[in-house]
Amino acid sequence: MEVKKEAAAVGIGVPTAAQLEKINALAKGSLTGEQVYVFSVRLCDDQVDRDFERFDGEALTELAKLFVGRSGVVDHKWSAERQLARIFDTEVLEENGVRFIKAWAYIRRGGAGDEWIADIEAGIKKEVSVGCSMGRSVCSICGGEYGSCGHRKGEYYEGELCCAILREPVDAYEFSFVAVPAQRDAGVLKGMGRRVSLKELAEEFGAQEEYRGLWKLSRLGQQYQKQLSDEVVRLCLMLGLKLEEPVLRCAVEKLAGSDLVPLRDALRERAAEKYPVQLQLGTVRGEEALESGYLI
Repeated sequence: MEVKKEAAAVGIGVPTAAQLEKINALAKGSLTGEQVYVFSVRLCDDQVDRDFERFDGEALTELAKLFVGRSGVVDHKWSAERQLARIFDTEVLEENGVRFIKAWAYIRRGGAGDEWIADIEAGIKKEVSVGCSMGRSVCSICGGEYGSCGHRKGEYYEGELCCAILREPVDAYEFSFVAVPAQRDAGVLKGMGRRVSLKELAEEFGAQEEYRGLWKLSRLGQQYQKQLSDEVVRLCLMLGLKLEEPVLRCAVEKLAGSDLVPLRDALRERAAEKYPVQLQLGTVRGEEALESGYLI
């Protein structure tokens, strides 16, 4: 599961002796303080983002270690031409109840590097995004693997917002300067492995209109499946299957739409047998009608 989170870069400048030692541990040669520019980066935190996902607070400690030595690139384009910085130190901090990874990176002074340094100092190049791989995505509602439990990110269950909790760091790829952050403090774009998302492909090849059409159809399909799930749960409760609603809903929402339709039809038939339609007024006339219990 690839994760990309946006944050911000803060310019600092000349490295300390301790920082220079860590930088030279990564460099092939011996660099001086005048040859490099250092700055700090807030990488990612444990707060719910706009995609209704968040890093597990404990996972940040291991993830921070993986980012040491990773490159800084531009727009997540993995090429030597777009390499411009490297992380040499990280730490996990906590402020106002929020845990986050703070990293220190360096840029070699001179040439194009000076332009980037000037933009960082001016606050123009500010937002950054990190790419990493997480081993698990856990549902915040039930604790099961997200995607297999039936709960949906962004929806509320008994007043609790559902989100996916990212755990078990596997690898850290890079951090990248980006133009627009996707999250308030640590934006995020995710996908499995290093595969490119459909949205990214649509933007790259000018197929935004087709993508929007597919997205609308997908939303309609999701709404229809939710209606099917709700009706199946309702019918199960009406038939008295002796299961609590949360258990029924969790089981039903694991089913595909193609399985929900025949199940719904079978439950409808069983409900019709158990609760047949009965007319309140019969066809009798005269005195018998007075004994029926209904009089209009």
